[in-house]
Amino acid sequence: MSVWAASVPKVSSDLRFAAPLWADDGEGGWHFVTLPAEAADELRNLVPPRGPGFGSIRVTVTVGDSTWDTSVFPDKATDSFVLPVKKAVRQSNRLEPGDTVQVQLRPQPPSDTAIS
Repeated sequence: MSVWAASVPKVSSDLRFAAPLWADDGEGGWHFVTLPAEAADELRNLVPPRGPGFGSIRVTVTVGDSTWDTSVFPDKATDSFVLPVKKAVRQSNRLEPGDTVQVQLRPQPPSDTAIS
């Protein structure tokens, strides 16, 4: 059984937003959704900085009938975060670049805050 450390807030709020799917120009065929400014600000308020690293935040995401665990990554160009959308998710939800994607995103609690 895990007990939360008293100084670490529980993260349980879902963020819901709609944003366009876009394809990266680089190799690999990566596709992303950029979080709208309001969603990015709310995410920053929900999840305190976690020390060293480059600012990625672990999340559970639902798009259509698909739910998966991933990370959102800071994007300095937009002062937001980008959410990678896997090929399997794009295919099962028939998503193409330019489509507006309805996203439900839940920040995951830091893995190092639970004590057994």
